[in-house]
Amino acid sequence: MARRFSALLDKSAMTLSALCIVHCLAGSLLLTLFAASGDFLGHDVHLVGLMLALPLAAVALWRGVMVHHRLAIALLGAIGIALMAASLAVGHGGAGEVTLSILGVALLGSAHLWNLRASRG
Repeated sequence: MARRFSALLDKSAMTLSALCIVHCLAGSLLLTLFAASGDFLGHDVHLVGLMLALPLAAVALWRGVMVHHRLAIALLGAIGIALMAASLAVGHGGAGEVTLSILGVALLGSAHLWNLRASRG
């Protein structure tokens, strides 16, 4: 039961990562079409995403480390979270924000995938 819950956490985190990448890419490509898009393309959604990702990643990756003892997986996830947080410090909609966000989300998603596979044994 505990492994199923850990797998669910990792899968949920990977889904959140995928949604974030879709948001970033859609936001970059469609910004000119939807100048008055509201919150979907707004900067606040990044903070909300980070606030969702942080506890989910912490719990899922730590539970995985307790099973497979591969601290590098949690470190990769932490680097991803740090890059996502750094994207909040740069101007909204710029290349820096998009690059940091996508790289951070990709690293975090990769950490969750690695965690899921390592936890299966």
